[in-house]
Amino acid sequence: MQHRSDVEAADALKLAYEQIRAEIGKVIIGQDEVIKFVLISIFSNGHCLLVGVPGLAKTLLVQTVAQVLDLDFKRIQFTPDLMPSDIIGSEILGEDRNFKFIPGPVFSNIILADEINRTPPKTQAALLEAMQEKAVTAAGVTHKLAKPFFVLATQNPIEQEGTYPLPEAQLDRFMFNVALNYPSFKEELQVVKNTTSTHQVTVNKQLNAEQITYFQQLVRNIPVTDNVLEYAVKLVSKTRPGSEFATPQVKRLLNWGAGPRASQFLILGAKCHAVLNGKYSPDIEDIKAVAKPILSHRIVRSYHAEAEGLSASDIIEQLF
Repeated sequence: MQHRSDVEAADALKLAYEQIRAEIGKVIIGQDEVIKFVLISIFSNGHCLLVGVPGLAKTLLVQTVAQVLDLDFKRIQFTPDLMPSDIIGSEILGEDRNFKFIPGPVFSNIILADEINRTPPKTQAALLEAMQEKAVTAAGVTHKLAKPFFVLATQNPIEQEGTYPLPEAQLDRFMFNVALNYPSFKEELQVVKNTTSTHQVTVNKQLNAEQITYFQQLVRNIPVTDNVLEYAVKLVSKTRPGSEFATPQVKRLLNWGAGPRASQFLILGAKCHAVLNGKYSPDIEDIKAVAKPILSHRIVRSYHAEAEGLSASDIIEQLF
C-alpha cells in the first residue's frame, strides 16, 4: 500500500476511519466515543481497557472491529484457575519424542481479555509481556507475535469480590481506560429492536493487517510543534504532587501522578486524533480530546478527593 505523500496517506486514513465507523455502526448502536478511542488505540499501536457493567456490547464491539478490519480475533475468558500457559501456549512432547511449542490464543491480531481482573497476577503478567514486547517466551525461546497486535481488556467496575484488580504499574501499559455508560433511551430501544428479531447484519471488510501496520507507521511520522509537545508534557507534570507545575489543589487531591508513558501516549493519541479529524498536525485541542482516557487510570486520588466525591475525570478537567 503506497501513497505519493504523507498528506495523501493521511487523507486515506481519514476516509478509511469514516468507512470503518459506518460499518461498525450497523451493529453497535451508540457508543461513539468508545468506538473512536478503540480505533485510535489500534492506529496508535496501543492497547485499550474497557470498564463497564455487563451487557453493554463490549465483546460484540471487539468482534465487529476485528471483522471490519479483517483481523484474526481470539477471546480469552479470564477465570481464577486460568494458567499462563493457557494464554501463551505450552511445550508438548511430540510423536518424534521431541518437544514442540503449541501456540496459545495470544497468537492473534486482536485479543479480547474478558474480565482481566478475575485471574491472579501471575496469569495477568503473562498477557502483559505480550502487550509490551509483542512477543512471548516459553521454555526459554522467544516467539514473535503477528502484526498488528492489539489487546482489549474488560473490567466490571461493580463486582470486586474474588477479583484481582490490576496494579497501577500494569494499568500503565494500557493506552486508554475507557468507561462505558448505559445507552440512552432511544439507543436502547434500537438495540432491543435489532436483537430480539431475525434482523441480520453483514459488515464489509475495510482494511487488512498490512494496511493497518502502514497507517500505524504513518501516525508516528506526523509532525508535532514544540508548543504542543510542551503542553502535553506539562499537563502530565501537573498531575504529579511533587512537580513544580502542580497546583495546591492537585497536591491536595492526588497522591500519585502519571509517568512518562502518559506523555508519549498523549502525543501519539493526539497525532491520530488530528488525522482522523482532517488535520495534518495535532494542536492543543487534540491533546485535550484524548487526555481523560489516557490520564484517568494513571493518577491515584487522595482521601480528600474521594471524600469530596471527585472522580479522576473531574480532577483532569481542572488541569486544562
